[in-house]
Amino acid sequence: MTVHPLSGPAPGYDDPYEAAGIRLLTGRRTGLDEHLARHGVLPLPWSGRGGGDERLISAVELSGLTGRGGAAFPTGRKMRAVADGKGFPVVVANGMESEPASRKDATLLDDAPHLVLDGAAVAAAAVGANTVHLCLARPRLLQAERMRRCVDERLRRGLDRINVRIQQLPHHYVSSEESALVRWLNGGDARPAATPPRPFEKGVRGQPTLVANVETLAHLALIARYGPGWFRRVGHPDAPGTALLTVTGAVRRPGVHEVPMGRSLGSVLETAGGATAPLSALLVGGFFGSWLPAGPALSVPFTRADLAQLGAGPGAGVVVALPKDACGLAETARILNHLAANSAQQCGPCRFGLPAVARDFTALAEGRPEKDLWARLRSRIELLPGRGACRHPDGASRLAATALSVFAADAHIHMTGHPCDAFHGSAVLNIPQAHVPGPDEWR
Repeated sequence: MTVHPLSGPAPGYDDPYEAAGIRLLTGRRTGLDEHLARHGVLPLPWSGRGGGDERLISAVELSGLTGRGGAAFPTGRKMRAVADGKGFPVVVANGMESEPASRKDATLLDDAPHLVLDGAAVAAAAVGANTVHLCLARPRLLQAERMRRCVDERLRRGLDRINVRIQQLPHHYVSSEESALVRWLNGGDARPAATPPRPFEKGVRGQPTLVANVETLAHLALIARYGPGWFRRVGHPDAPGTALLTVTGAVRRPGVHEVPMGRSLGSVLETAGGATAPLSALLVGGFFGSWLPAGPALSVPFTRADLAQLGAGPGAGVVVALPKDACGLAETARILNHLAANSAQQCGPCRFGLPAVARDFTALAEGRPEKDLWARLRSRIELLPGRGACRHPDGASRLAATALSVFAADAHIHMTGHPCDAFHGSAVLNIPQAHVPGPDEWR
């Protein structure tokens, strides 16, 4: 296949995946030869260290690509800030995926590792970097070994001119936050650092640093080949492209699905085979996400702007379908206990506020109506946002507040001293056992 950078022809519709609107995943592990047969050699001009490529950055800006790691910030704007910074830029590819409900990044790294590495090369050329740090969770040894073999194979075949370093970091919930990655790469703990400065201003070794999720990088690889117009062919005008979503709960085909941005949440569930039971709510965004009532939520487009109107956001690309025979209060209490145990323990809201909210929410879920429980819980939830050293308390507060709203009727039943009938149902979310990391576990 012959392609030309930024303005070349899009893949023909003899590509069954592209014809189906699937761009990143094939459903099987793609080796380098198959990757090149499908996409061709990356048509990437190399400008050398310290000199970015304006054409690449402009193409990404025109594409409308936003980060797929949670914040949904415009990727082109982020790249331009790094390219315009003072010093020699660095690229950090974030494949940590610390969100327990998400499997999209692990699936992408397993299914299309060379698309991610292509994207890392594009990002480096765009901002003028010659080093990429690919950050992976330390316990995932097989993942790191596979990516190391991919990097070595590309070097042997002369495909890359960048230095890709596989970095294996401690695996804690907050360790995937961008300032935590930079802090660890600079020799510190894998915990969020106080900002400003942000990494794009002063990151790895004090240099301007682009931190990008691995899915974001995979999209960059395609934009560099086929151009921003091709990228915008699918998706929503204000949120173009596709997104990898982990859809679980009461659906027929739980797993990672590639979905055009702007599809309704109901359509997202249909992509996963549809619901297997009547639903009470959807959890959108993951453990830092929001509960939404199932009925009204099903027609809402999966875009940052549309979800924001309901107090939600794309987050880590997670959609959990909660059946009516499950207890949303119990699920939320389990999540809050996990978040309380896995905080950075660097400030009062994480050390004291989050555990207090988790204890109160557990009492509510178990039907233990302690004195002033309702008022105390609401007060503590309202005190958390904006007071932490990082955004960990903000996400936990949003989850708890939306649960009290969506499951208000159940909460009133629990406050009588008897949990609702759904409390005795099976748990929906697979939540890791709570573990408070010791001081040495952050290194």
